[in-house]
Amino acid sequence: MTTEEIIAHLKSQKNPKNVEGMARFGINPKNTLGISVPYLRKLAKEIGRSHALAQELWASGFHEAKLLAGFIDNPKEVTQKQMDAWVSDFDSWDVCDQVCSSLFDKTPFAFEKARFWAKDEREFVRRAGFAMMAVLAVHDKKATDEKFLEFFSLIRQYSVDERNFVKKAVNWSLRQIGKRNSNLLKHARILAQEIQKMPSTSSRWVAADALREFAKKT
Repeated sequence: MTTEEIIAHLKSQKNPKNVEGMARFGINPKNTLGISVPYLRKLAKEIGRSHALAQELWASGFHEAKLLAGFIDNPKEVTQKQMDAWVSDFDSWDVCDQVCSSLFDKTPFAFEKARFWAKDEREFVRRAGFAMMAVLAVHDKKATDEKFLEFFSLIRQYSVDERNFVKKAVNWSLRQIGKRNSNLLKHARILAQEIQKMPSTSSRWVAADALREFAKKT
């Protein structure tokens, strides 16, 4: 399928009612067609991997085309320049999270970008940094505990960010790292207890929610 054929097909599946529902869950309705992720994943399997096609789909600007691009791109061909360009285009939490968990976390730059993006002031770039930490904790089975412990100073520092999409990602990263194994759980619990004492509403929420989940692991 060509880019034009794929875009035409996506437009044929447009569902305005779904767009309204997605907007209620904080998904940016701009250039959104209202197509479900399971449908897009099925379509991605039919299309197959294509780095070139992924670039064209991303450039189209359609919400679902960006998701599809993340599903079909080849992580072996993804460059740091592409990652920084795409993350700068993030304008919705679902595109951010899906691209990070389906593509970016499989690149050799994943840990470096997680640290780099977490320090960025832009809301969805910072979210991407912490989303990367969370999905790496789940997907990268070979990474050492030390690589995740290196994220702790960033989790502590940016737990004060009051922006909803950021604080939820900070919390997500802390929870997933803590659930990775017993050693990281011990350290994550200590970090959460420290964060809970910080004079920040956001920090206290991040910590309390994580501690509730950690309590289930004991």
